[in-house]
Amino acid sequence: MKCLKYIFAIIGVVSIFLVGCSNLVENEEQYIEVQKRIVDENENENFKEITNNEQVQKVKDILNDINWEIAQVNMQHPADYKFVFQFKNSDIEAKVILYELWISPNKDKVELVIEAVNKYVQLNKEKSAQLYEILTGGRMFNE
Repeated sequence: MKCLKYIFAIIGVVSIFLVGCSNLVENEEQYIEVQKRIVDENENENFKEITNNEQVQKVKDILNDINWEIAQVNMQHPADYKFVFQFKNSDIEAKVILYELWISPNKDKVELVIEAVNKYVQLNKEKSAQLYEILTGGRMFNE
């Protein structure tokens, strides 16, 4: 009986430790670094940093709700925007995922690609407008 109490105590302590460690990255403040393509030079420039926690969380929510397609795509031009999530004032080493964003020819939707893992999606007009507005500070052209 005494041995059983020790086993439960050890399991409890280990569980608390694991939960605390798993929340470490989640609780760390993040920001989004956005780059914009310079059309004439075919290069990217730092465009914007999104530091508002609500906006960062909204982008995360949009990206988490996407039904990504596994596909290798060959777009006609480089991405209009690129963005990554970064940690503020942290020594946390996390895998950086580069999201590439294209504005559709009709300028009413955005297409996203994660090239490293061959994922592609075209968002609907509503999600496109939300994501575009957060990342650029502007509105979609044909909302």
